[in-house]
Amino acid sequence: MDEPKTDWESYDGRIRAAKTAQELAAVEQELFGRKAGAMTFALRSLHDVPEAERKTAAATLNTWKRTFEELIALRRKELASPSDDMLRTTDRIDVSLELPARERGHLHLIPEFIREVEEVFGRMGFDIATGPEIETEEFNFNLLNIPRDHPARDAQDTFWLKTSKKDMTATSLPLQGERLSEGNVGGRKGLHDRDRKNPEERLLLRTQTSPMQIRYMQSHKPPLRVIAPGKTYRKDADATHSPMFHQCEGLMVGEDVTLANMKAVMETAVRALVATNAEFRWRTGFFPFVEPGLEMDVRWRGNESESREGKWLEIVGCGMVHPNVLRNCGVDPKKYQGFAFGFGLDRMVMIRHQIPDLRLIFEGDLRFLRQF
Repeated sequence: MDEPKTDWESYDGRIRAAKTAQELAAVEQELFGRKAGAMTFALRSLHDVPEAERKTAAATLNTWKRTFEELIALRRKELASPSDDMLRTTDRIDVSLELPARERGHLHLIPEFIREVEEVFGRMGFDIATGPEIETEEFNFNLLNIPRDHPARDAQDTFWLKTSKKDMTATSLPLQGERLSEGNVGGRKGLHDRDRKNPEERLLLRTQTSPMQIRYMQSHKPPLRVIAPGKTYRKDADATHSPMFHQCEGLMVGEDVTLANMKAVMETAVRALVATNAEFRWRTGFFPFVEPGLEMDVRWRGNESESREGKWLEIVGCGMVHPNVLRNCGVDPKKYQGFAFGFGLDRMVMIRHQIPDLRLIFEGDLRFLRQF
């Protein structure tokens, strides 16, 4: 029996001429369909070919089969990549069309402001230190010359922690990591048992970043300059107070440091961070760890009727470091003196951006945060 006559060349032409994946699939089905495919039928019919001609017929069919498979694979790849003609007719792009703005995230107001604070004080030669947010009573109060009957130690003002003896180890305390441009304070990675003179000493959420004064002076010799930005905690909540707020403690100690130096540093920093034309008001204040003590207020920069505390907002408590604090850190107060200050970072942000209610900053409302 003669080999079935099939116009294989016509299939070759149809594969090459296929313009869409659907056309190519139709030709492939005609050739290799399991029941009625031309190549499938031809291969099955080889047993009807005379034995003398079977080998030649099989070789011819296998050659066409490989050719078709290679052509189909090549054409399928070509059709997967759109041609210039196809793009011009089916996927035209209007290059003058204005695309929608791509949303991008950004730092929250407070971390962004802390970076600016670090940069401003860094230019004035201040080191940067951070320490544990869980503090001992010794560092948070005692070494800062705060009397044991001071109202700041009351439970209604401070978050005291209830701990068992098992929890009094260093490794069990959640900490904010420490960092310094010249190494960790005293090589510490966190709050250690050696920080406690009394193993039963109470723990608390720090009410200020002032304990970093002690930690830094205990591990560095004067002259020194350092700031310690971070979170602090007090039981207070209203439009201008938050149970968790941000403070930047600062310290400068040397042989001839005066209040004039402090005033220059304070006003330079506020003008750089809030506004170049910021208005200040200095007044006396009392803080156990400084003598004399001062407070600096900054005038509200918007509509004064929107300010919840009137036209002046206190942002800094400061003064000359008390001699007792210097002695507690092994610094001779007869040779060295210095000033310390504590910025309320959240309030500075409020004045800078004219935000009337502190709580707006921490509520996480994107409608508010996207404005900055």
